[in-house]
Amino acid sequence: MKMSAQQFLDWESKRITLLAMSGAGKTTLANKLPKEKWFHYSGDYRIGTKYLEEPILDNIKRQAMDVPFLRELLLSDSIYICNNITVDNLTPVSSFLGKIGSPELGGLALNEFKRRQHLHRHAEIMAMQDVPEFIHKAEDIYGYKHFINDAGGSVCELDDPETLSVLAEHTLIVYLKIPESLEQTIIDRAVTDPKPMYYREAFLDEKLNDYLNLNKLSGTDEIDPDDFVRWVFPELFKSRLPRYQAIAEQYGYTIDAGQAATIQGEQDFLQLIANAIDDQSK
Repeated sequence: MKMSAQQFLDWESKRITLLAMSGAGKTTLANKLPKEKWFHYSGDYRIGTKYLEEPILDNIKRQAMDVPFLRELLLSDSIYICNNITVDNLTPVSSFLGKIGSPELGGLALNEFKRRQHLHRHAEIMAMQDVPEFIHKAEDIYGYKHFINDAGGSVCELDDPETLSVLAEHTLIVYLKIPESLEQTIIDRAVTDPKPMYYREAFLDEKLNDYLNLNKLSGTDEIDPDDFVRWVFPELFKSRLPRYQAIAEQYGYTIDAGQAATIQGEQDFLQLIANAIDDQSK
């Protein structure tokens, strides 16, 4: 969706998709908007509660069945298992995605890891294609005037033009670009606390091959899961930046994540976007 700065400011029901690397401040920025006026749609929350709910529960049950005490209770329907996913607690989604590597170190075999990656990709596509429906429901049922889509950090990896077209048709796509001065901070944070990630399959195959050769390993079952995430994250970070930028140039606009972090509220947010539209439309 493209428009002039004035058209954006005059837009009666603003609908925005925030796109950025995890850690760039999307959720923090969205939370600065008045909750009585803005419907906050979390792509990751939708993934976990709708499209990956059953696989997540199946994975938990599979682990529980390895414990004799819990196995007996589950088989006799004496207990049931549910997950407690919230917008602020997406750990079940992350735990399901997992990390590739040695089973003794909590890693997943290559085939199982890729199966979960494929499930996540499909779930993220569906969650983003649900945005138009939720825009309608947010206003029709709940009376929200404005809508913000806090998209997952891996949207740029989906290679699904239809999904981007849906988002661009129904929302203004805004990319929070991390300034170079903060890039190493984001990388260091991820390396210190390695978390499960989604990878494009071609990227994953290439980097796994590089990692195995570099460390003289014969297979993925010899990989230290955390060490691989620490090693690959800077490569993933660098590969995603031009993808985000390309999406912004074709479908939307770019704002500086450093500037976005300083805004105080709704008016600052809207003016920041209007200024970006004006600058990038010249």
